[in-house]
Amino acid sequence: MPEIPAVSRRLLIGGALATGATAAGIGSARAAAHDPAATPPAPRRGPGQRSMINVPFDVHRTVRVGVIGLGNRGSAMTEGWAAVPGCTVTAVCDIRADRARRTADRLVSQGKPRPAEYGGSQQSYTRMLRRDDIDLVYVATPWEFHHRHGRAALLAGKHALVELPVATELDELWDLVDTSERTRRHLILSENCSYGRNELAMLKMAHDGLFGDVTNGHGGYLHDLRELLFSDTYYTDSWRRLWHTRSTASFYPMHGLAPIAAAMDINRGDRMTVLRATATEPKGLADYRERFVPRSHPSWRETYVNGDLITCLIDTAKGRVIRAEHDVSSPRPYSRINSLAGTRGIFEDYAGTSATGGRIYVEPDHSGHSWRDFDTYRKEFDHWLWKTIGDDAANNGGHDGMDYVLQWRTVQSMRAGLVPDIDVYDAAVWCSPVPLSVKSLAAGGRPVQIPDFTRGAWVNRRPGLDSPASAMPSVA
Repeated sequence: MPEIPAVSRRLLIGGALATGATAAGIGSARAAAHDPAATPPAPRRGPGQRSMINVPFDVHRTVRVGVIGLGNRGSAMTEGWAAVPGCTVTAVCDIRADRARRTADRLVSQGKPRPAEYGGSQQSYTRMLRRDDIDLVYVATPWEFHHRHGRAALLAGKHALVELPVATELDELWDLVDTSERTRRHLILSENCSYGRNELAMLKMAHDGLFGDVTNGHGGYLHDLRELLFSDTYYTDSWRRLWHTRSTASFYPMHGLAPIAAAMDINRGDRMTVLRATATEPKGLADYRERFVPRSHPSWRETYVNGDLITCLIDTAKGRVIRAEHDVSSPRPYSRINSLAGTRGIFEDYAGTSATGGRIYVEPDHSGHSWRDFDTYRKEFDHWLWKTIGDDAANNGGHDGMDYVLQWRTVQSMRAGLVPDIDVYDAAVWCSPVPLSVKSLAAGGRPVQIPDFTRGAWVNRRPGLDSPASAMPSVA
């Protein structure tokens, strides 16, 4: 893999590669500047193409997983898959064959069956996808490959769970929706933060009416990644830092956006309609480099164009407002913000002094304009998944157990033949701020329309992450 991963010819033609601080980003800046509010209507479904809403998985006695991408994220998650009851990792793949070998060695050392190994070229994953002993493909490659790998998995007859974002362009998001509908296979966003303990409790409180009529939410991804971005080993070929040289965009807001969207029943009675974006100047990475990175480092040949803080204001059909933020270039404690408010109260995460990290104020329980700790409310509204597997999650998964809860629930849904909590329509709309922020920023922050990936089905209420309790099928 070259140091700068390949970028599509369409991006080059559309002006996405940066030539200075005003670079437009992913997609066609020229088209956005011409009419930023004009979003093409939903493409018509082709022959044999039907909605995947409320489509359950076929029952799988054992869920057989193939993994594409074995960097830091992929290798750690591979061990998590192998730990879930009724799940086995049958194949692993990375462009670097030694990573596949090391991952297979670790699984064997943990008493797991050795998966088949694929690697050595950019096309190795295509050979893996020909196997008939893979039910679910987990994709953990750099962002620019997610659409390609997720789509290939669907076309090979597998379900796919893809890391964030599932795609970086609107036509790619539509393509994943259409391919899922044609192949009758699910594509799921690997949104682990939607399974966070606080996030799921917030969801239950919202759906139980604790906040009254929900009016607004605030989420995002505020994570000081500067040291890791300039590491020579953490992000292979510096792929994540290089995105900051190409585009002005909200690259990764989904961790905070998705839980807020779920609490607001987006795609399940409401939908995101309009987005407008703002960006600060790109100063953080250059400042860090000046202070901490030697002049011999290859990053000194780079110009950073993505703003440090990208903020997206999103309207919904029911008149709600979501604020989604992204900042990985500034010195600050980690936060996904995770705040939800309504006519009768508000919850704020990453702000309290309690062990949960949250604080709350709801009427009629509280008065006096003073925040209260979240502890007793989380106990009352704790999601059944955390009550069931909370201890296992802490022992088997990263990110405070969220990874394992996501993996356990995915496997359980496939083994029990359930409808997935997160479907391809959720994946598409939650990831749409990536290309839409480009479009809005290129037009000076003007509003742009958000496509309805459900093609009108958003008006219908249906379950999602607020699933009823159910058991993992026994392992014979």
